[in-house]
Amino acid sequence: MDPISPDLQSVILCEDVRTEVSGSQTLVGVIGAIPAPQVPIGFFKLCLWTRWCGGIGKFHQDSRLLDPDDETVAEAGIDFQLQEIEGSATNVHFFGGVQIKKFGVHHVEIRLDGDMRMRFPVPVVQVNQVPPGSQPPFHPPA
Repeated sequence: MDPISPDLQSVILCEDVRTEVSGSQTLVGVIGAIPAPQVPIGFFKLCLWTRWCGGIGKFHQDSRLLDPDDETVAEAGIDFQLQEIEGSATNVHFFGGVQIKKFGVHHVEIRLDGDMRMRFPVPVVQVNQVPPGSQPPFHPPA
């Protein structure tokens, strides 16, 4: 049978993916943007959770995190197989020791067998750090 290229059902960038006793996965710290008072900022690990469906065959997924100049910050690859059209494959890439050195819009790219399937922005934005003790004390309503 000829391979049928699968659809990329979803992609989530997060801080961790944990597998529960039941086999289900819990995604921790879903990331839509990265606020930071200064750069560089380091991550012990970042995770990229992907789910593919509607295909048949053997495939290779490459994933990259790119800085605002399209330089690679982190990358990973994995081979996977879909044996039936109703099946799905869930892949988790662990990017270890990630150093983000620039503010600006970073991107995540997902490629399947070398073809771009998704590219989405991850803004790294500068935020003001509040010095300890500079906020007025909180007084709950009476």
